[in-house]
This record gives sequence, structure tokens and C-alpha cells, in this order.
Amino acid sequence: MNSVGRDSLDTVFARQAGIEVPIICGAMYPCTNPELVAAVSEAGGIGIIQPISLTYVYGHEFREGIQHIRRLTAKPIGMNVLIEKSSKSYHERMERWLDIALEEGVRFIITSLGKPDWVVQRVHAVGGLVYHDVTERKWAEKGIDGGVDGLIAVNNRAGGHAGGRSAQELYNMLAGYKLPLICAGGIGSERDFMAALRLGYAGVQMGTRFIATTECGASAAYKRAIVAAQEPDIVMSERITGVPVSVIATPTVRRLGLKAGFLARWMLRGRRTKHLMRTLYALRSLWQLKRASLDASGNNDYWQAGKSVAGIDDIEPAGEIIRRYAAAARHA
Repeated sequence: MNSVGRDSLDTVFARQAGIEVPIICGAMYPCTNPELVAAVSEAGGIGIIQPISLTYVYGHEFREGIQHIRRLTAKPIGMNVLIEKSSKSYHERMERWLDIALEEGVRFIITSLGKPDWVVQRVHAVGGLVYHDVTERKWAEKGIDGGVDGLIAVNNRAGGHAGGRSAQELYNMLAGYKLPLICAGGIGSERDFMAALRLGYAGVQMGTRFIATTECGASAAYKRAIVAAQEPDIVMSERITGVPVSVIATPTVRRLGLKAGFLARWMLRGRRTKHLMRTLYALRSLWQLKRASLDASGNNDYWQAGKSVAGIDDIEPAGEIIRRYAAAARHA
């Protein structure tokens, strides 16, 4: 285990990314808006652009959206590239978005859901970095084979598509690869942040904590629900994407149940039908999550969140969170 103190923020990841505090604001559909990305980066962490949120949810043309963020901060920002080839048109659009981001000076990329070799080739050609989301050894090896620079270790306390292992188990499993590891999941307080650094992680990725901020585009009802929730209120639902997603156990979630229907489960198991079912789920979830996350009434209460809700007691500026976590680590 590492000690935490004045030099604990000077990690390999922080030096690589050119940031002061090794904290990533994870890319969240539909909650990642330009103002949140900029606020995290301006405070010394690094905000990550979620392309579909930037364009579909918040209405920016992709290049213009990056330029808007650049007007808010000159500090490093990143981008999330989903590399699963669910359709040719989607893959081509993601390629165009990546090329635009690199043209606009983005040099930190997080990949997920596939083999990242083509992303690595483009990003390394301009001197950038690629970190890859993993929940298991096999996904880590796929990323390493593709040439990634670091791994985002998504544990069983994360929001969205959580992993199945604890932060400690993932660290023990992945440390031998000698790449910087980022702890993703369960970071909702200064204590959680310092615990991850002590384990040996080179930084953390937070999502839920940054939804409950003044800059986030999510509705006030969603933010209040995160503040009010406790760890037992986080459950795994198959009703959004067909695979378990961490959500708050609201009245709507309880009414709909947590399991996918029989037909959906059957289609997801079939070699010929699983891609169709995933496409149908993706289209429905894009609409459903956008509607729920932005609805000020709070009636559409299908809200993603991780177990870090246990440490979240207030809605506050993103920069204040970064500064408070950094101060706690420096003075530990």
C-alpha cells in the first residue's frame, strides 16, 4: 500500500495527463454537459467528453461543442470512445468524432467495449494517451494487446455498467501489468479517494459524485435523489440495456422490476438475434435515460447511480469537490 500525503497527487497518471489532481470525471450519458467537463478540468482534474451527450442531449455540433469547452478552460480535457462495432454507421461516426477531437487538441482518450487498437494508433500518432475500461483480466489483456497506456478498473461499486469485483481484487489482479490503474467505482468522499490512492491506484474516476454538482446538466430531482440515497438503495437492473446497470431503487424501478423480459433474454442469448436486441435496447435507453435524467418534475425516476451515494451529502460545485479531495490527500 502507498502512503498518502503531500506528494500523493503526483502520480504517473497525473504526470501523463498533465493535470494537478488525479481525478477523472467519467463520461456519463446523458449527464455529461460541457460546463461540467470544463469545471472539473479547470479545477485540476480532467473532464471527459461523452460524444452522444454533447450532440444528442445538449445540442452541440461536435466540433463546436469542443470549442465551447475550450472557451471555458484551457486545461486538459478528454473524450470517451465506445469502440463496440454495433453498426457500421455508428463506428464511422465515432471515427469522425475521434479525428475531430484530435484536431481540436484533445490528447486523453478513454476507450471501452471492444479492442482499442485503431484508437491507439490514431492517438499515439499525435502524442496522446489511451486508457481502457476493464472489469476483468481478459478485457485488460485485450486493451494491452492494443497498446493502451493505462487501465480504468471498474469495480462492483460503480454506477452504470459496474464490474463484479472489489477495488482491492481488481488492483491485485491488474497490478502485475505495470500500467497505471484508475479506480472507478465507490468514490464519493475524500476518505474514498485517499483509500484508492493508498491501495496503489494512480487516480480515480468518479461519475455519480459529479452528477450531484451545480454544473451538471441533470435535473435537480435526480441530484436530490443521489444526495438522499444510501448504499442499500443501489440495485442492478437489466431493464435499461439488457445487462445489469446500477440504478437507484425508485418507485418506478420497483414497479418495473429488475430482470429483462423472457423474450429479451432469449434474443440476447442468440448469435443471430443478440445484435438486434442490443440495438433495440440502445435506442430505447437513449430516449429513456435522457427523458428521466433531464425531467425537472422527477416523475421519470429511472436514475443511474453507484454505491458512492453513501458519501455524497450535498450538491456543490465540481471545483470545490476537486479542491477538497486534493487538500485532504495533501494533509493526510
